[in-house]
Amino acid sequence: MSSRAKLAVAVALASAFMLAVLGAAGFVAGSGLEGQEQAVLAAVLERRLGAVLMIVFVACVFLFLLLRAAHEFLVLPPARAAEEAKAMLEEPATRLTAQGTQELQDLIAGVNRLAAQHEARDVEIEARIRAANAAAEADRNRFAVLMSELAQGVIVCNMDGRVLLYNRRARALFADAAGQGMAVLGLGRSIYGIFDRHLIAYALEDITGRRAAHRHFVAATGAGRLLRVLVAPIPEAGAPAGEGAGPDSGHGLSGYMTMIEDMTESFDSESTRDQLLQNLTESSRGPVGNLRAAAETLYDYADMSAEDHQRFLAVVRDEAAGLAGRVEAAARKYAAVLKSRWPLEEMLGSDLMTAARRRIADRCALQVSLEEVDAEVWIKVDGFSLLQAMTYFAARLHDEYQIRDLRLRLTRDGAMAHMDLIWSGVFMSTETVMQWELDPMTVAGESSPLTVRDIVERNGGEVWFQRDHAAYRAFFRFLLPTFSGQQAAPSGAATAMVDSRPEFYDFDLFKDDELGLALDDRLLAQLDYTVFDTETTGLEPSAGDEIIQIGAVRIVNRRLLRHEAYEQLIDPRRSLPLQSVKIHGITADMLAGQPPIAQVLPIFRAFVADTVLVAHNAAFDMRFLELKEAATGIRFDRPVLDTFLLSAALFPNQETHRLEAIAERLGVSVMGRHTAVGDAIVTAEVFLKMLPLLADKGIRTLGEARAASEKTYHARIKY
Repeated sequence: MSSRAKLAVAVALASAFMLAVLGAAGFVAGSGLEGQEQAVLAAVLERRLGAVLMIVFVACVFLFLLLRAAHEFLVLPPARAAEEAKAMLEEPATRLTAQGTQELQDLIAGVNRLAAQHEARDVEIEARIRAANAAAEADRNRFAVLMSELAQGVIVCNMDGRVLLYNRRARALFADAAGQGMAVLGLGRSIYGIFDRHLIAYALEDITGRRAAHRHFVAATGAGRLLRVLVAPIPEAGAPAGEGAGPDSGHGLSGYMTMIEDMTESFDSESTRDQLLQNLTESSRGPVGNLRAAAETLYDYADMSAEDHQRFLAVVRDEAAGLAGRVEAAARKYAAVLKSRWPLEEMLGSDLMTAARRRIADRCALQVSLEEVDAEVWIKVDGFSLLQAMTYFAARLHDEYQIRDLRLRLTRDGAMAHMDLIWSGVFMSTETVMQWELDPMTVAGESSPLTVRDIVERNGGEVWFQRDHAAYRAFFRFLLPTFSGQQAAPSGAATAMVDSRPEFYDFDLFKDDELGLALDDRLLAQLDYTVFDTETTGLEPSAGDEIIQIGAVRIVNRRLLRHEAYEQLIDPRRSLPLQSVKIHGITADMLAGQPPIAQVLPIFRAFVADTVLVAHNAAFDMRFLELKEAATGIRFDRPVLDTFLLSAALFPNQETHRLEAIAERLGVSVMGRHTAVGDAIVTAEVFLKMLPLLADKGIRTLGEARAASEKTYHARIKY
């Protein structure tokens, strides 16, 4: 029973007791009187009845005020302190508020001192635990970095197909242009939303049947990408790793790992290369036959007439020219295939210059020195091909103009990096330079169908030849776009959306004991959640206000996955009131060109699939979604929990249940307020703090949480 209900019961009982006492006194006073006396008393009471009733009413009001003051001073402070003490169990840094009688304030001060001592001991214990787990944490970090930087996509699943781990490459492979990547791949989601269930089932059956270590298959994505997938089983704990693990060996499987490689580009390039070879072979058969026939005729009939001799020579010339043209065309196409396969990597320009100095000196027997190098210049290039181009220029300078000494220079000019190959004494013509740029490269016996111009264009730059007449020097200048070194090597600062090193794994999901239970019977701690928030044009969904932003984050296994976030601005197709702009800061210019709600809701529905929805004052957000159901056909029929109502169930004696007040009560920092994803993150952190408090109150399952929410006074709010 709430404290307010207890106050009402106390007032009613006290009033009834007072009336009973007055009635008993009147009965005792009138019972000894005789007829005349009773008539006099009755006449007096009849004349004074109003005054008597007024006295009784004033007495009842006085009694109510007295009891309410006693309740406010003696009952509510201990109740509020008890609620704050429960919150302190979850957030030890919080303290009880001094209130009530002096004795209670002394007790609260003692509890706060005890909490401070307990917190200090906890800090010391946590420090020791951190020190003891340093080695394990280092191993985990190395594992996370290894998984994150692998060139192949990696996804680890339990036997039900739920994703336990994925790396950055896997995330990139399944992120599409529509922004649905996180709705497809995420911790706790099913891999069968990516690959056909039967493909993986067949691979696992083949592995266990043949007692093999792995199995490959090829699959296509919805975007048309061709993927090569390796499936490897993960034995149960205690089972031998590698070949032989599986049902036939007496050991079960706890899950499986998939390694995914995008074959699309390599398949296309190999197909192009094969087609070039086939076309060159077929188109060369005729000319080669004609050349052979003409050569044999010239050899066998040396005494033929001059006219016939010239005619056969013309055949040889024409067929040879045609064959050379076909070979050259095939070489150009093959060079284009090579260019399309070049990887561009972020690197310091100074590292490339150092490598160029060493390579040119080794290959061309030249004296090479660094004249001026800007150590802060980052570039994104194919370093090997650029080294080839610079070495090729150096070799031609050495072979054709006997240049013995070269200097290398690296400077920045705005958004461009200047890489200069400098020499003294000899200038060549522009026509010669142009020919060098267009000739296939040959250096130290290594030939390539590529040209310097091919390489420079592929790296997004240009190459210039310039003369410095005053210094009697010339140089080749490679102009290349600069690249932000901060992007290439993150400093570790986190953003509101993504951690500095996102965690894409959760092996606790191997333990999944309650999947077969109905949702209402599932423990709150073992459910997956999507915590969301909306920003709108106003507060009246039924009067035409519209959603202008949706933000959401996921909670899996009681972990907030900030990197699996969804955020989208929406064009409301109506005017934006100034008062709403002052609250959320979203302007009409920001919404121009954004998708309408009909395009956003299917993507958001996919993002929240198979999760419980959580929001603060969820009735408001859900009403907007419900009103769009008829127009879009998208129904959000997932269970919903409201942190506003859960707070009312946990802290019935608190005066307010605003998100900021709950966050302060539970020790949650409020950042990014009145942005959809910012509010979603704060709500998610508040919800995670509530879970152990709900368990302490006996609210452990989803059904119990929904029932407790419905019993609160605030559950009657409608929009």
